[in-house]
Amino acid sequence: MAMGKGRAFLGAAMVACLALATVACGRSAPEQRLRETMGALQAAIESKDASALEDVLAEDFIGPGAMDRTGARRMAQLMFLRHGSVGANVGPVAIEMKPGHATARFDVALTGSSGQLLPDAARLYDVTTGWREVDGEWRMTSVEWVGRL
Repeated sequence: MAMGKGRAFLGAAMVACLALATVACGRSAPEQRLRETMGALQAAIESKDASALEDVLAEDFIGPGAMDRTGARRMAQLMFLRHGSVGANVGPVAIEMKPGHATARFDVALTGSSGQLLPDAARLYDVTTGWREVDGEWRMTSVEWVGRL
C-alpha cells in the first residue's frame, strides 16, 4: 500500500516538474536563471543546507531588522536544528525584471516537523525579495516577509 502511494507521489512530482518546465520555456533567459536560483534556494531550505542558502545571498544582503547574510544563515541553522524536517511550499511567483535587477513576490507556507505525519509548526507568509545579477548569476539582495496566519 505504501509503495503505491510512493509511486503516485513520484508520478505527481514528475508531472509537476514537466508542467513547470513547459511554462518556463516562454521566459527570458535572465528570468529563467532567476527562477532556477529560487528553486535551488527552496531545495537548500528543504534539505536543511544553511551553506547553500548563504551562497544565494549577496554580500550586502539585508533582511528584516537589519539582518545581514551571516544573521540569515544563523536564523536558518536555528530553524533547521529545531525541526527534523523543513518544508517550503511556494505559491505562484510574480517577477518584475529590470536590467541586472529583479523583484520577486510570492506566498510561502513554511512547515517544520519532528518526523510525524503532521507538521509541528506551519506559517504562511507574503514575501518580497530583491535580486541582483552578477556575471550571469542571481544573488538575493533583500527579503521582507509578513506573516498571514
